[in-house]
Amino acid sequence: MSIEIDVLNGDASWTLVKPLYDAVWPPEVVAGLPWAGITFAHADLRVLVQDETGDVLCHVGIYRRIVTWNGQKINVGGIGGVLTRAESRNRGLATVALNAAIQTLKHEDSVNFAMLFCARDRIPFYTARGFEAFDGDVYAEQPDKGRIRFDELAALVHDVKRTAPTRGTIDLCGLPW
Repeated sequence: MSIEIDVLNGDASWTLVKPLYDAVWPPEVVAGLPWAGITFAHADLRVLVQDETGDVLCHVGIYRRIVTWNGQKINVGGIGGVLTRAESRNRGLATVALNAAIQTLKHEDSVNFAMLFCARDRIPFYTARGFEAFDGDVYAEQPDKGRIRFDELAALVHDVKRTAPTRGTIDLCGLPW
């Protein structure tokens, strides 16, 4: 099997990605997850891994944000919406897509570090790929609640331009990703 990796505009590529989201996270599955009811940001860019027929097998969203870390403004690259079709798992596609996302952020040369949020049972997967746990407080915005402590998912960081902080307080200054 051959694959193709593309980094595309987030909004423009949504129609390509939506069938993957519907297959991996249908509403009845999402309803039972810890992050059900959370409003997430839309990706600025999307890494898509497609098969030779153009079907999207794996997706990683890239988000650009100015956040505050311990009160200081800093450019962060968000990584989110990491998902792979069930029949395509355990073939390294998510690793390839994550690496492409980190490389994209490094090439932009404006992002200090990357940050992602995941279910706690997925932490070993991400730490094996260079992410580290962020042991601090994370705050985000929610449409009906305003600023909230965002702890439904584990926060992980990855070095990009500088060493990622692993402690402190991060305010996402917007929706989580």
